[in-house]
Amino acid sequence: MISLDVEAEDSGSRIDLFLARHLELPRPLIQAALKRGDVLVDGKVVRPSHKVETGQSVEGEIEEAVVGVPLPEQIPLDIRYADDRLMVVSKPAGLVTHPAGGHATGTLVNALLGLGVPLSQVDPQRPGVVHRLDKDTSGLLLVAKDDESHAFLSSRLKDRAITRRYIALVRGEMKSATGTIEAPIGRHQTFRRKMAVAAGGRSAVTHFTVLGRDHGLSLLDVGLETGRTHQIRVHLSHLGHPVLGDSVYGGKGERSMDLGLDRPFLHAWRLVFPHPDGGETEVTDGLPGDLRVALSRTKLEWTPPAG
Repeated sequence: MISLDVEAEDSGSRIDLFLARHLELPRPLIQAALKRGDVLVDGKVVRPSHKVETGQSVEGEIEEAVVGVPLPEQIPLDIRYADDRLMVVSKPAGLVTHPAGGHATGTLVNALLGLGVPLSQVDPQRPGVVHRLDKDTSGLLLVAKDDESHAFLSSRLKDRAITRRYIALVRGEMKSATGTIEAPIGRHQTFRRKMAVAAGGRSAVTHFTVLGRDHGLSLLDVGLETGRTHQIRVHLSHLGHPVLGDSVYGGKGERSMDLGLDRPFLHAWRLVFPHPDGGETEVTDGLPGDLRVALSRTKLEWTPPAG
């Protein structure tokens, strides 16, 4: 069931695109619901091409596709580290981490199964997946090859013993060189697929260091202490500095278009974790091509620090 209000930033958008953006569902599924009259705008049936306006109410129901057991697919993967117990892969932007409603195939899990290597079966629908990244966030992800490794890594993640760092380009020049954002995150009251800082939400803590500033932009090194859905994007937007290119949380605009960004400038560049067999492992990952190009159009520079 959906109940959404159209805000100013979405005014003029096609209804099918508006719903796809806020619900993260495929357009064909949404268009079918609109044509059946399952979704109404201000109580009226509309075509998928209908342009929504500020203040309109969108209500109805969209049936999500049933997700079965994932199957192997031949999808190229950049493996940054691998041994007998685990892997670290660099997920490209646009690739969903695991199958879910609207994304039954073409996910990172399908790609992992296509490698033909052992994967943990703690969750058969998400084999190997220890944690996840948003669809349009790129970077490093931990993958467990056996159930014991999966349990160990999940426990260390819960204990906050795994370091996860991100590079983010945000709107506005931040005054503080470093900072911590501590604010609970819960579901948005109106947009069910969107998160927000909300009283009664789950505790969330994000740390940041400013690496540089340039004409209304700040480049940040961001660390997660907790791992809530969309945490970095929500926290930085709440601070008044949304991730550039983020159409959901206020980072989309003329500057992001000037830099050629069609997704949030957010990349998971560093993982440091206790290994199930002992010791500590560190893996780093440079910026992907689209973010390198965007950054080159500013006066800011960044490469992963050595060591």
